[in-house]
Amino acid sequence: RATSNHKVKETVALELSYVNSNLQLLKEELEELNSSVDVYQNDSESISVPMIPLGLKETKELDLLVPLKDFISEHYGEEGVLFEKEIKEFMELRQAMRTPSRNEAGLELLMEYYNQLHFLESRFFPPNKTLGVFFHWYDSLTGVPSHQRALAFEKGSVLFNLGALHTQIGARQDRASLPGLNQAIDAFQKAAGAFNYLKENFSNAPSLDMSAASLTMLVRLMVAQVQECVFEKMTLLRAQNDFLARLQLAQEAARVEDVYSLVHQTMSQPHVKDYVPFSWTTMVHVKSEHFKALSHYFAAIALCDCPAPSDAELLEQEKAFLQFHVTMPEGPSLGALLQDPEERRKLGKAHLKKAIMKHEEAMRIHGLCKILRKMDILQEVLSFAHKRSLSKYSEIDHEEDFFETGEAPDIHPKTHQKPEIKSPNFSQVKVTDLFHRLGPLSVFSAKNKWYPARRVHLMRGENGFGFTLRGDSPVLIAGVIPGGCAAEAGLKEGDYIISVNGKDCKWSKHAEVVQLLKSTGKEGVDIGVITLQGSECPRAADRKAAAMSSGSGMLKSNKENSRKSLMNSKGASTLLVWGKRSKRSKKSTYSGVPFTAVGDNEAMY
Repeated sequence: RATSNHKVKETVALELSYVNSNLQLLKEELEELNSSVDVYQNDSESISVPMIPLGLKETKELDLLVPLKDFISEHYGEEGVLFEKEIKEFMELRQAMRTPSRNEAGLELLMEYYNQLHFLESRFFPPNKTLGVFFHWYDSLTGVPSHQRALAFEKGSVLFNLGALHTQIGARQDRASLPGLNQAIDAFQKAAGAFNYLKENFSNAPSLDMSAASLTMLVRLMVAQVQECVFEKMTLLRAQNDFLARLQLAQEAARVEDVYSLVHQTMSQPHVKDYVPFSWTTMVHVKSEHFKALSHYFAAIALCDCPAPSDAELLEQEKAFLQFHVTMPEGPSLGALLQDPEERRKLGKAHLKKAIMKHEEAMRIHGLCKILRKMDILQEVLSFAHKRSLSKYSEIDHEEDFFETGEAPDIHPKTHQKPEIKSPNFSQVKVTDLFHRLGPLSVFSAKNKWYPARRVHLMRGENGFGFTLRGDSPVLIAGVIPGGCAAEAGLKEGDYIISVNGKDCKWSKHAEVVQLLKSTGKEGVDIGVITLQGSECPRAADRKAAAMSSGSGMLKSNKENSRKSLMNSKGASTLLVWGKRSKRSKKSTYSGVPFTAVGDNEAMY
């Protein structure tokens, strides 16, 4: 047997290892393409630490023409071919949203398509049943394809792309200016909101980029990038020669380090570690160390470059410094430390020593990643910060210093602007239901079933047609008089009028249907109606409940309601009875029939 031949086994193992190595190389190349961070960065000459954006999920073309036409014919009883224009318009919208522009128009396009999916779901996706088409999407990082019949997968993928597009818009802002920083903060907050909404409202996604663990990581990453922008905003706004302002900058930098440390921990978890690109994990780790270094640097220059406080300033500076360190530094009291230039220099030197160590650690970690080594701007930022700290250390380091520089305590993280997770505002983009002609969604939806449409011909009798109407779009037959024209023709309480003499009335208002009926001549009228399966007219349900509760008192109660309603309707509702009122006897059938409790928004015919 071949399996017992060691030479064959070794040959097969060698070939498999060769194939696996090629696959690993392809995987790394794909990861490098999909996780590239420099492609979406700003083109300005200012030096800013690069942000991490996401690429969009790709999808295949989807042909819905036949499935939707078939569903319209089978479920709605309409000619599917009559709705080809609407179906093609929807497919064109889907095609356009695959490549949205990287601006507000692109965001609106994705939002428009997402809102149209709500209408599509209501019209064509019955509960516990699919349309029979597959939605194909590719993982945004690995490119691995996934497909599902569930429309929720389509909606979730569009929502993911909405968040991803926000990250690209945020990453390309010019963060050297205040408007650019504000736009970047807004974009990353909205990205966090989109990913958080996706995590809370969609589950069981087949692709890893939409798993709960990945989305949690993405939300935290976006929050960290917002916090980084807040720090950069402070460096623009605050006067850096002020002692308290520099302490605030140090605490802001410590806060950025804190949130990036949390992101790095999240990326190191088992379900995420093997999925997240190594360049991302490295970038987050680099930023964590970089901002820790910056926090100690700003603490050092606050102590070394700012003069000792006056008696008036001392109390305020003591209060700020009391909450500055995680643990109090060893040595004299706060008041003595702040007023003694030598003690300030010693503590500042300790902070600078720690800053330099963290700068060097950030540069070491940066050098481990091939992708990041190609990013000149990141290398430039890290190198500049490191040289600045070294220069300051050389400036305050005296030859006669015989004391051993102590360990600087960690800085308490604090921010003046907490990131806000902004959920998508779907109402911001108004859309019109493309399949509006099918009728109002309250009745003509995928979840409702109705019996085949009926066409009823009515001739007006001496006392009119013998039914009452209620509501708008579509108008409901609220009551039918036993023995009347409508009852004999087959109209039933709870029927919806969908046409009058061939005119579509699904969207017609109450008054419009009344006018069509009033214009009927001696030849009568053709009324198209449908009856929902399992439905019951609300007024019929009320009578059933009354029968159960009052027993033999039902008839009396209904008669009283009838009289009250008829009296009220003279002033408040449209009471229309066709025929001459002078000829109607006191024993008219209208007065003794229970269903003639005509409501304020009903009309009798």
